[in-house]
Amino acid sequence: MGDLNAKKRARGIGNLGDPKNPYDYYEREYGTVPPDEKREPFRWVSEVAYKNVHRIVARGYDTTELMEEGYGIVDTLFVDFQARIPLVEETQMLNYLMILALEDGLSMPAAMSRLVARSKTFLTQACGASILAFGHAYGAYSAFGNRLEEYLKRVDDGEMSLEAAAAALVRENLNDESLGVSSLMCKDPAAQRVLARADKLGVAGRHIEFMRLIVAQAQQQSTEPVDLDMLGGIGATMLDLGFSPEATWAIMAVTRAYAAGAHYIEEVEREGTTRMGQELSSPDDYDGPAERPVPPLKDRPDASQSAVCRNPEEWKQRFDAMQKLQGSGFGMVEEIEDPSKKSGIKKVGKL
Repeated sequence: MGDLNAKKRARGIGNLGDPKNPYDYYEREYGTVPPDEKREPFRWVSEVAYKNVHRIVARGYDTTELMEEGYGIVDTLFVDFQARIPLVEETQMLNYLMILALEDGLSMPAAMSRLVARSKTFLTQACGASILAFGHAYGAYSAFGNRLEEYLKRVDDGEMSLEAAAAALVRENLNDESLGVSSLMCKDPAAQRVLARADKLGVAGRHIEFMRLIVAQAQQQSTEPVDLDMLGGIGATMLDLGFSPEATWAIMAVTRAYAAGAHYIEEVEREGTTRMGQELSSPDDYDGPAERPVPPLKDRPDASQSAVCRNPEEWKQRFDAMQKLQGSGFGMVEEIEDPSKKSGIKKVGKL
């Protein structure tokens, strides 16, 4: 390749011969760089599972043998996330939670699945959109669980008692959507039934005890009636079953995806799909500025308005006016805290 490089050097290619370059381009080798034999080659290594032509093994258990012995998908969730065969009561409790969480009627995730379905997309994409609706105000199991763990660690470190930790947690997070206590279920006993079921099966532990103290503190500190909601009931119970906050979020989100698939199928079968441009909207549903003529370009200087404000008074007047303009973004309360941090995850590497 020396002759080829010499010809290229003599001809000159763009700036490749510039002496400012950190290397001599025309002396670079051709072909594949030989592998470095001084270290192990890169490969994916997993503690979760492997498979070959004979079997699939999850956490050491042959999945075919698990099925043949009569274990179900709920049991295998314990195997995958905790590397253990669960107690019968734990299986019953997780089965209860998953059935409870699977369908929520025409909730926001279901509505999102239906909206995506109308665009003639794949069912898996609709379910994915549904799961993405699990934000910090809806299904924030990660944020909820990591907060409980944070305050319980302070108890373990001797910083405060369990009762004091519950009081501090509520005082510092009373208006947070992921508290697990809200006004959502003051008349709905479903969340309380979750804890009652955990008590009956003997799987209630420290997190449920802590959650009950949090509810009591929130009812004392809140100016409106509040009670345990589904986030608090399911989240605390999943922690007592041994699942991490992140595993809880994953299991509950995928559980809801089953219902999202049913909503997708029904939407397509009952309503069909909508082609781009097919959906029309009536002016009766429009409440913006009245229709007005577009000014000719020659009149543009007279019709134009600048966004530049030359003093605080002008800025305040424009800001107030823009807040009344729906869809401008001026009416939103800006989140100072990075929303990506609201999951509560403070760990890197292995969880």
